[in-house]
Parts: sequence; structure tokens; C-alpha cells
Amino acid sequence: MTTLRAGDQAPAFTLPNAENEPVSLSDFAGGRVIVYFYPAAMTPGCTKEAVDFSTDCDAFAAAGFGIVGISPDAPEKLARFRDKENLCIPLLSDPTKGVLNAYGAFGRKMLYGKEIEGVIRSTFVITVAADGVGTIDVAQYNVKATGHVAKLRRELGF
Repeated sequence: MTTLRAGDQAPAFTLPNAENEPVSLSDFAGGRVIVYFYPAAMTPGCTKEAVDFSTDCDAFAAAGFGIVGISPDAPEKLARFRDKENLCIPLLSDPTKGVLNAYGAFGRKMLYGKEIEGVIRSTFVITVAADGVGTIDVAQYNVKATGHVAKLRRELGF
């Protein structure tokens, strides 16, 4: 399983959003983006995390960060999730798990004391150069849904 660290090149991606329109890492060229991976839309922990990111999306934008969430869910489910929870962040669909695997966000994990294979809740802060190539600034694996966004803001200094 891949494990990315600060300083590594961020794997490029292009994935469909909730409207089935392509979104790429290179769309954030010249800026910084937070890419977070979550197991499934409309589940309690994933809802908490997405709502927290949405609640703070203006603060992240003011600090110069874009945000995208990625899960294996289909675009149609992502659209329902976004609309139900009034989310302001783009949600991207990775049903083949290619991007999840490239970031090391899919693999063996513990769930309620049992080892399973699935999405590993992970967050990456990426600086994307003008040429669209990203560099990992922060790589966090096995993050907790509750309190994660506030902790990330403290770590990023705003």
C-alpha cells in the first residue's frame, strides 16, 4: 500500500463531480487544495466531516485553500448528499478506487475491532504549481471524522 509524505509529488487525478463534470488536481494550479478521502456519503461520520468542512469553507478560502472530498460513491449519490446537507465543497467520485489507491487511502483498516479492506479516512494538503503538478505539504491517514477539521485549521494556523 502507498503511503505519501510531505514533499512527495501528489498523484494527478481527474474525477467526476456530483454533476458528472471532470475536476482535476491541475484545476487548482497556482494554489493550495485540501483533498480528503471518506468512506461513504450519507453515513454519520462522513456527514459530520463534510458538514464541518462546509461550515468552514469560507475560512479555508480566505486562507487560500480549495477543498475537495473524494469517495467511491457515484455522482448521483454525491449530488443527493450535497443537496441534503447543503454542502459547499465539491465531492468527487472514484468508483474504481484508482485515486484512492494512488494516495494510499484504500486498504486494510480496523473497524470496530475487525480488520477489513476499505477507504482509509485521509486528508492531504497540496500545493499545486502553475504547471498543475502538486506537492504534498501534509499527509494524514486514519483521521477521526469528529474534530478533524478544527484540528486541521489549528495545524494550518488559522
